[in-house]
Amino acid sequence: MRYTRLTKEQLEELHPEFVNFLATQSVDKAEWDKIKAQNPEVAEQEIDVFSDLIWEGVLTNAKYLEHYSKHHIFLFHCSDIHMQTIVIHSLVAEVDFLTKEGLDWLSDNLFTDNVEIQKGQKVFVDERNDEIFGLVRQGAILCDGDLYRQMENILE
Repeated sequence: MRYTRLTKEQLEELHPEFVNFLATQSVDKAEWDKIKAQNPEVAEQEIDVFSDLIWEGVLTNAKYLEHYSKHHIFLFHCSDIHMQTIVIHSLVAEVDFLTKEGLDWLSDNLFTDNVEIQKGQKVFVDERNDEIFGLVRQGAILCDGDLYRQMENILE
């Protein structure tokens, strides 16, 4: 497997797509039930292939990610060849960006000496989707990029 298997909840959400995936392999419901009962390892392999296909599509279309921790917010903008980052760092130990109060504090203190903001850019060394998936595994979430674009406009 290249990525990771979708969760049971994700598979349930993608049930129509999974049915279509099986149909492209001429596997109907009766055949799928038979495979699950008689060859569970083959069924597992099919789920793994489907999971990789879904991840590949999602990651190929990924443009923006965000990752929040107690003292940092990492904002990512991914092109085909590189990733631009904006890192917001609280220099006040008591602030927690994982809470509403911490984010409110950031709004009030963004342009003070209590907040450090850095911009950077990194060319993808490995395969683009693998690097983005690595960020997802570390806790980054795919997003619409509104916060990244707002911060980029503020910093210009």
